[in-house]
Amino acid sequence: MKGQRLTAAFVFIAGLILAQLMGPQVQAGDDFDALTPEQAAFATRFSEFIERIDTYYFDRIDQLNGGSELQTLTDSTEYSDYDVKVARGPVVEKAGRTIQITKKPTRDFQRENLWSRYFLFDVHPETPLVGMLHAAIVMQIYPDGTGTIAGFLDTLRTANQQEDLDYLTQAMDRVYEKHGVDAAPYRKLSREGDNDEDDPAKENKDYRRKTTSVGGSFYGRERFALNEESFSFLLDAYETMVVAYLDVVERRKDTPYTEEDLAAQDAMRKNWAEDRLFSDPYTTGVTPYEIWSLMSLPPEVKF
Repeated sequence: MKGQRLTAAFVFIAGLILAQLMGPQVQAGDDFDALTPEQAAFATRFSEFIERIDTYYFDRIDQLNGGSELQTLTDSTEYSDYDVKVARGPVVEKAGRTIQITKKPTRDFQRENLWSRYFLFDVHPETPLVGMLHAAIVMQIYPDGTGTIAGFLDTLRTANQQEDLDYLTQAMDRVYEKHGVDAAPYRKLSREGDNDEDDPAKENKDYRRKTTSVGGSFYGRERFALNEESFSFLLDAYETMVVAYLDVVERRKDTPYTEEDLAAQDAMRKNWAEDRLFSDPYTTGVTPYEIWSLMSLPPEVKF
């Protein structure tokens, strides 16, 4: 046993020395030094945004739950690095978060990139009066010098209260108006999905998520080019939706509900599980099961 410990220590130290001699190793998807000064500034601001919103998210959920049970998972594959964190409690039954760095395409609808971050929340409240939140934002910078930023921000249909839907819609309306963006096409894309039959990343509409269309989908074949206007708009939209949504969860956490409301929640959770399994090409086609199931699936699904 002593000899094994010495051998392991020698291998570890030798590895450190070799790494120092070889210099820092840069992986695809995280090559900050290859970025232009303007791109590096966007990457730095996006990383700072992720850190700030991540802290807010888990602090707010912890406050709502009066303390949360936490579960974490990190994984690295040939294609991506994943950092998953999940909070569970009595008010927010399950709140998942994933931070992903894409290193190598797995499907033909993905591109090689120099730097990427994918930041994702899925929130499942205990109350059936508030639909789950799916909030995603992704920024990628490519070897040809271009970059894109995209995302999805919406809640799913359950026994929603019209007052709450109006609150979320108005919060997002203010963001659209502030940035001079027409909300209609993005809310339609959230509600109906992309109708481009030639899009290699098209969804299976038979099992697609049923959204309330209070937010918007910013995916599709033509993503936002990375510039100050699109960057500021999507970060503002993401933060606004997350904060407003958790306000609604707090408002409804003690509101009584019926068996009919619970049946609506059961249908929503089944719909979301089917969306993950059969509709969204990025979930089962790109992300390992251990990652997306832990982070995204509802705490309970009834068939």
